[in-house]
Amino acid sequence: MRSRDGRELRSFSFEEEAPGQEVRAVERRVLLETLASRLPSNSISYLSRLRGLKKQGDGGTLLELDDGSKILAEIVIGCDGIRSPIAKWMGFSETKYVGHCAFRGLGHYPEGQPFKSKVNYIYGRGQRVGFVPVSPTNVYWFICFNSPSPGPRITDPSILKKEALNLIKGWPSELTDIIQNTPDDIIIKTPLVDRWLWPGFSPPASKGNVVVIGDAWHPMTPNLGQGACCALEDSVVLAGKLAGALSSGNEQMVERALREFGEERWGRVFPLTVRANFVGSLLQWKNPVVCGLRDNVMIPKLVRLGPFLEHTNFECELMESVVSS
Repeated sequence: MRSRDGRELRSFSFEEEAPGQEVRAVERRVLLETLASRLPSNSISYLSRLRGLKKQGDGGTLLELDDGSKILAEIVIGCDGIRSPIAKWMGFSETKYVGHCAFRGLGHYPEGQPFKSKVNYIYGRGQRVGFVPVSPTNVYWFICFNSPSPGPRITDPSILKKEALNLIKGWPSELTDIIQNTPDDIIIKTPLVDRWLWPGFSPPASKGNVVVIGDAWHPMTPNLGQGACCALEDSVVLAGKLAGALSSGNEQMVERALREFGEERWGRVFPLTVRANFVGSLLQWKNPVVCGLRDNVMIPKLVRLGPFLEHTNFECELMESVVSS
């Protein structure tokens, strides 16, 4: 952890401060390709956007896609992201902008990236930057910055790179190097959003034979690194709930399994969503006095790695083990 002038604030060793913990950074493309490779061929139809869905009298759900095709499904699992039309159909509110935006990219070094296997954070006033190697040739990076509004959507990749570089003028030169080594077309800028699942006010995760998981259900800011991890947890728990219900051949058992999934997972995802929002608010401080307190007292003397990572330990009874996400 460093300040924007390059001064080291704190350095952690997992072996010393959090025995048994680790961080593994994986490219999203590699993760998705790995998961998809385990499915039968032709299981996935790409670029098939959902236009709408309708309940059928026989208990099924009819999905209508933008290309005009239709699918009659016995079970619908909505894992279609923060703008999920399935979540909207189920009555969930729109996601809420939290006051920060983020640039993200993947620096590419064909001859080998020069960085050690460390997670690097650099803090400024109302801005923070992070980068971590994800392979021998690629380095993931992000810039999170305060903004009163998301601003206009920019599609020109060269403009996005220019904006990202302007944000880190005067910061350590290695940041500029990583961004300069990032192909323009893989730099993205997104507003950070979340949705809090208030008990008694938010809809349940399922309606009949339709259920939402991952960002479609519980979008959270990336400040804890748990968005995709929670989606994977969802899939493991949901698969376990459905396995027994499907083998029974009873439609009511399936609907019950979906309800139980939502009830069980709510206690996990709601606190993480709130905590991620709170941590992000603290890390995006702009007041110079508060930032000075953070850089000279909180990070060097008070922050402990072990307690900070406790949220990554997820006990899945179905697997009879502890999964660190």
